[in-house]
Amino acid sequence: MKRVFNFSAGPAMLPQSVLEQAQAEMLDWNGSGMSVMEMSHRGKEYMSIAAEAEADLREIMGIPGNYKVLFLQGGASSQFAMIPQNLLRGKGTADYVDTGDWSAKAIKEAKKYANVNVVASTKDGNYTSVPAFDTWKCDANAAYLHYTPNETIRGVEFAWVPETGDVPLVADMSSTILSRPLDVSKFGLIYAGAQKNIGPAGLTIVIVRDDLIGETLPDTPTMFDYKIHADNESMYNTPATYSWYLAGLVFKWIKQQGGLAGMAVINERKAQKLYTAIETSDGFYKSPVAADCRSWMNVPFTLANADLDKAFLSEAAQQGLTTLKGHRSVGGMRASIYNAMPEVGVDTLVSFMQDFAQKNG
Repeated sequence: MKRVFNFSAGPAMLPQSVLEQAQAEMLDWNGSGMSVMEMSHRGKEYMSIAAEAEADLREIMGIPGNYKVLFLQGGASSQFAMIPQNLLRGKGTADYVDTGDWSAKAIKEAKKYANVNVVASTKDGNYTSVPAFDTWKCDANAAYLHYTPNETIRGVEFAWVPETGDVPLVADMSSTILSRPLDVSKFGLIYAGAQKNIGPAGLTIVIVRDDLIGETLPDTPTMFDYKIHADNESMYNTPATYSWYLAGLVFKWIKQQGGLAGMAVINERKAQKLYTAIETSDGFYKSPVAADCRSWMNVPFTLANADLDKAFLSEAAQQGLTTLKGHRSVGGMRASIYNAMPEVGVDTLVSFMQDFAQKNG
């Protein structure tokens, strides 16, 4: 068996030790005689798995006691509707920041339920920067302010957390959660699809402050009501049990790496190595993103000669460097280097990039 370095934006790599543990436990978890996939989600065996996973997540993120942690389905895209349905709470307007494809999708969905005030947008600049906070046109009476700290497709990342006063701050952290320490208390709600830094696809984490639960729009579907899920410990219906189990193994792996502080050191170093390779290539490679908001997790880059793109991808794959093609809406290349991408994977990519530039420059 040969494992490749998978630079996919998601589903993404999982830590090899996690996969090996899951493999060892596939037929018989902890002497139960069952695979986790076969367990009743209400049985004592699975309930212990779920509780331990939540406890570990609360520990590594420092989640305060007045926040609920929900393990849901439907992907982050379902949250685009669930957030206004649960958080408008009698108000008609919600603030949104538009910095890329995912925030644009969130805005489009929210417009079905609320008057959306786009406080700032970088669309005219092709989503390659973050708007300065002093340019934002915020509504002090908005129900909440939504932003996307890291845009997976464009590789744009906020290096700071907006200060919103009494307006709850909502963040789509699908591609940046667990990559570094975070003060959860600054947020009203955090949500993230699992398939980048948490675990396999099929699970969505929602971390929501208690006071934001319990007042939905009329006709909100039962499955879109945070209070229903909170009151039932995310088991109103059958949850994504195996994804939840694997997420729990990832949380323990993060603890073994030194927690989020340890992950931050590794992730910043990985990103710096890759950006340095781009910047020192004498123009052979180029980053389209402004230097002050380049993502640690998703690194898009282009070749000066786009005619070499196919050769780059083909030769990279031969070296075990896969899924480097940029998103269809952007082109070029994109290396997603989430937590589970080992540093040796980035080192191998950098070495390949340097060799390819030398041969073709």
